[in-house]
Amino acid sequence: MSRKNASFAAELAAGINPPEEGAPAPRRPGLGANVLTGRENRLAELAAGTVVSRTHELVDPARCRMWAGHNREYALLNEERCADLIESMKAQGRQEMPAIVRRVRGEPDYDFEVICGARRHWSISWLRGHNYPDFRFLVDIRELSDEEAFRIADIENRAREDLSDLERARDYLRALEAYYEGRQKVMAERINVTESWLSRYLDLARLPAELMIAFPNPQDLRIKHVTTIKPLLKPDDRRQRVFAEAAALRARSGGEGAPVAVPEIVRALALAADPPKKSGSPKRSGSSETVASQAGKPLLRFEGKDRKGVRITLLPHGGGSRDEAEAAIKTLLDTHWR
Repeated sequence: MSRKNASFAAELAAGINPPEEGAPAPRRPGLGANVLTGRENRLAELAAGTVVSRTHELVDPARCRMWAGHNREYALLNEERCADLIESMKAQGRQEMPAIVRRVRGEPDYDFEVICGARRHWSISWLRGHNYPDFRFLVDIRELSDEEAFRIADIENRAREDLSDLERARDYLRALEAYYEGRQKVMAERINVTESWLSRYLDLARLPAELMIAFPNPQDLRIKHVTTIKPLLKPDDRRQRVFAEAAALRARSGGEGAPVAVPEIVRALALAADPPKKSGSPKRSGSSETVASQAGKPLLRFEGKDRKGVRITLLPHGGGSRDEAEAAIKTLLDTHWR
C-alpha cells in the first residue's frame, strides 16, 4: 500500500473521531494500513477463490416458483408439516436460513426458481397470508446447471427427516435418466453414496402402481420395506396375487376404522403371495407349512415337529376368522396328537 493512501485513511478516520485535547496523536500509517490492507486482503481472497461471495436477497415468494426437478412434493406441504418452521420464523421475526434459488429469464410472472427451500417458501407464503404480510423470502442466488442443482438439493435434504424416503427415491430415479444416462454407478459416484444404498431407493421408486394402491399414505413407506416387498413380485403368479390383495386392501381402507400401519399391509401382501389352499390343507414353504381357509386366507403356520412337540404360529391378521383357525388347529391335533 502506498504511503499516500495510508495517510488519507488516517486523516479520514481522524476527521470522524477527532482526538481529545491532551491525548496522544494516532499513528497515522497504522490506522490507514488496517483499513485499506483489510480491503486488499479481501479482494485477494476473492480472486484466489478462498472466499466465495454470495448474493442474498429478500424477495416476494410469489415471484418464485418451484424448480421442476425439486425433490419435495410441494402439493403435500401443509400447516402441520411446516409447523416447526412457522413457529421458528415467528419467534425469530424472520427466515434465518436462505433458500437456494437461480434466476428465471424470459418469464414475466417469476424472477427465481427454488432449488432448495420448498418448506421455507411455503411457510413464508403462509405467514404472509396469515397476519404477517411483512415477511419476505430470503434467497441465496446461484448460477447452476440442472445436474449441479440436483446434487446441491440432495446434499441439503439428505439428512432432513421431514423429506420422505419415497420423495427422495422418486427424485433419484428421475435424476438417473435425466443427468446420468441411466448409469447407476456414475450417479452413485457423483452423489458420493454406495451403489447398494442407491439401489434400495431406486427399487422403492420403481414399485408398481398396482401395488402402491395398498398404502393409504405412500409417504409412510421406507426403504427398509423394500427388502420384503420386492421379492413378492416374482414370479408372475405371485405378482398377480399381490396385486389382487393390494386392490382388496385399498377397497377395505375406504371404510371406517383406524388406518392400517405399513408393516401390517406389507405382512398381508406377503401372505397373499402364497397360493390359496383348502381348509386344513398345508402348503409347504421350505421347512414350514401354511394352513389357509377355503377363501385362501392364511390361518396358521406349521413350523415343524421334533421329539419335544409341534410348533405352530397363529396368523390372526391373515384375514381368516377365529372359527376357521380353531378348525385348522383341530385338524392339526387330529393329525399329530397321539
